[in-house]
Amino acid sequence: MIDDLYSARILTLAANLPHAGRLADPQGTGERVAKLCGSRATVDVNLDADGRVVAFAQDVKACALGQAAAGVVGEAVLGASMAEVQAAREAMLAMLKSGGEGPTGRFEGLRALKQVADYPARHASTMVAIEATLEAIAKAEAARHPVAGAA
Repeated sequence: MIDDLYSARILTLAANLPHAGRLADPQGTGERVAKLCGSRATVDVNLDADGRVVAFAQDVKACALGQAAAGVVGEAVLGASMAEVQAAREAMLAMLKSGGEGPTGRFEGLRALKQVADYPARHASTMVAIEATLEAIAKAEAARHPVAGAA
């Protein structure tokens, strides 16, 4: 039932949102909105010379599931590379849509949301934080390495 979806672990993650707020001068900002429910995540990042996240802030207005996912992302993202966040995103999508086990490594905590797979209407809200984080990292990378000749 839906009560099983909102387990104590999910509610604890939702209540603890690490790095809440915005960065004063981010290198990259990403935003995602789940159209069905209006869950929204705005993420700011700064990267080090190796492209790893050294500063992170998130402004999340989402349901408990979106907040829980954002809580896990916030706990795990410092020190992460774009490749790690991309791998976590892909594993999360596979977990929600095709029975995958979910992310491993630093983002393994997202597996707490495995039961969301049974509720397709909740998938998008569960993904807003990691999608916004990936967009923010991509924008920060693009700002650090502008394409020659681009205006």
